[in-house]
Amino acid sequence: MITLRNIDRVYPLKGGPFYALRNINLEIGEGEFISVMGPSGSGKSTLLHILGLHDSAWQGEYWFRGEAVHKLDKKKRFDLQKKNLGFIFQSYHLLDDLTVYENLEIPLSYRDVPKKQRESIVCDVLDRFQIVAKKDLYPNQLSGGQQQLVGVARALVAKPTLLLADEPTGNLHSDQGREIMQLFKQLNQDDGVTIVQVTHSNENAAYGSRIVRLADGMIVN
Repeated sequence: MITLRNIDRVYPLKGGPFYALRNINLEIGEGEFISVMGPSGSGKSTLLHILGLHDSAWQGEYWFRGEAVHKLDKKKRFDLQKKNLGFIFQSYHLLDDLTVYENLEIPLSYRDVPKKQRESIVCDVLDRFQIVAKKDLYPNQLSGGQQQLVGVARALVAKPTLLLADEPTGNLHSDQGREIMQLFKQLNQDDGVTIVQVTHSNENAAYGSRIVRLADGMIVN
């Protein structure tokens, strides 16, 4: 599904360039479940944001299902992103002026899903994540754990082919965290969703089929 070749992400600083990622070469097959691990500052989240097409200031080659992402303009990258990717952010990134329901509906509107169908899908997801009672609340009316659940639900609502997750259970209590990880495993095994998660948790990493370790911006395994 994904091929990265010689990916560098460099930040120009006064004291000289800082390499957040250096010479990353990585293959991710269709239907894999990858856990990315490494110490803080090793480049894990930077890698995830490049995969998720949120960052375009990198050098190298990125192929997604045979398409040369590095040659696409901004609009085509956005089209690729909205049709294929779901992203769970460590800091939620919910839209503060929209309700839970509206936050969940947005990815479907990007994919031109008809309104009646959107209503049905959102209601199913609200029920699945047991947040029906929260549907008319705004993010600032939710706890951190509740916002995280909504963030997970939003990433999954449009059934992405690639799910990217940055510390997806970081703000959930342990039982909720295990439920989310079991849901990921089910999506991976039953629906063939390709998953790349960044995690510090050995328990969460074990749900994946392969661990990629980073240190100082480089793959070390």
